[in-house]
Amino acid sequence: MENPVTLAIPKGRIYEELKPVLDAVGIVPEADFFDERSRKLQFATNRPGLSIIRVRSFDVATFVAFGGAQLGVAGSDVLLEFDYPGLYAPLDLGIGHCRLSVACAAEAKEDDPARWSHIRIATKYPNLTQAHFAAKGVQAECIRLSGAMELAPKLGLCRHIVDLVSSGATLAANGLVEIEKIMDVSSRLIVHRGALKTMGGTLDELVAAFREAAHA
Repeated sequence: MENPVTLAIPKGRIYEELKPVLDAVGIVPEADFFDERSRKLQFATNRPGLSIIRVRSFDVATFVAFGGAQLGVAGSDVLLEFDYPGLYAPLDLGIGHCRLSVACAAEAKEDDPARWSHIRIATKYPNLTQAHFAAKGVQAECIRLSGAMELAPKLGLCRHIVDLVSSGATLAANGLVEIEKIMDVSSRLIVHRGALKTMGGTLDELVAAFREAAHA
């Protein structure tokens, strides 16, 4: 590659779903990437000029939007929450399927949402949450948490949470029930818009390879 390219991918379980896609594209990280004892955050790959950074899922979009990385893999939830103008999302990778939902303690399920005018919610998605409830004429007061959302109702912070749900097992284990889906979520390939102008050929080639892999 003429210009170095950095690919930002999220930490955690999503990599297991992303790995077959990377294999199909022909991107193999260096050995340290798979070493749980390694403290490195940036890794070389078998492709000259292409490196991978592994960061928190919410940070992938930020690294790409501000040019720290040229490509990334981010959930559609993150893209809509931040709505960075510098991002282009040309491809749904068809992985990371889950949903963003409203949940509450089981005993609060009988509340009638049609009667709400104000609601306090714990979430790391304040923008999506407020927009969702504003469309219903409800003012959402968001308590921002980065994790352990399920504890909020149990410890009296609020009665409702908005968080990602896959199987629902974590909700059930903490005495919560899902009451409303806000949106379906999947992982997208994202590109820095400015980089497309200066590195168009290189990035177009990679996007095409990801598209072929995702559709295989």
